[in-house]
Amino acid sequence: MTYQTLSVEVDGDGIATLTLDRPDALNAFDVTMARELERFFLTDARSDDVRAVVVTGSGRAFCAGMDLSAEGNVFGLDESQQPTPETLRERFDDPAYADGIRDTGGRVTLAIHALPKPVIAALNGPAVGIGATMTLAMDIRLASTRARIGFVFGRLGIVPEACSSWFLPRIVGIQQALEWVYAAEVLTAQEAYDGRLVRSLHEPDDLLPAALELARSFVVGRSPVALGLAKQLLYRNSAAADPLEAHLSDSLAMFYTSIGDGKEGVAAFLEKRPPSFTGTASELPRVFP
Repeated sequence: MTYQTLSVEVDGDGIATLTLDRPDALNAFDVTMARELERFFLTDARSDDVRAVVVTGSGRAFCAGMDLSAEGNVFGLDESQQPTPETLRERFDDPAYADGIRDTGGRVTLAIHALPKPVIAALNGPAVGIGATMTLAMDIRLASTRARIGFVFGRLGIVPEACSSWFLPRIVGIQQALEWVYAAEVLTAQEAYDGRLVRSLHEPDDLLPAALELARSFVVGRSPVALGLAKQLLYRNSAAADPLEAHLSDSLAMFYTSIGDGKEGVAAFLEKRPPSFTGTASELPRVFP
């Protein structure tokens, strides 16, 4: 697919580099970018030719946040509606609610989270507001020493969005999450690293190569089925009420991988050769009710 606000390149190992591509606007997030990101993660990224995704920004920013220059409701919401918790649940997929009430950033992060493949953020510069929260649904974040990250919603009189109230405390802990949201300050790359938001810091020219190499280490010689199931198991079961829930889904995942790519993996180990897996992430067995 072609995009107005994104560019995509896929290398020979199936690593897709997804670049937020509005450099003149510091890659500010608008309704078009929201729709294109959601479409990419729900369609193009699900192709079996794509094994992992690395997300970065064009120019000197990752994403400077919501484009506040748009006319009308800058978040693309329908101010004529009066939604309640009950009506939103009832009309979740109703176009009037899906497009006019539901948070655009949340639609993007739900699509990222649902992708059964590794997604890595390479924060090359400022990542503020939705520019920060969209990365929380990605599995790992690497940052340039020039990156600046801000959960600045309090300065605008709005709340953290993009499902960040679910993701951020799970990544950094509730105390750190609350402090950053309350303060609404822009963090340096070092502060984000110290708070365990990012995995590692890199000099600007080294960032993208490091992210691509990390992604490559996850997928080359690995089963897409086992990788996709492992992602689902870790995210779902880390929030389960009882370890029995993990046991039930683990059991199904073990059963189906043992009769699929697991046979090839064991044979390759015993024969001391690289495995040749044939399973695909588009055909994961169902292990959750």
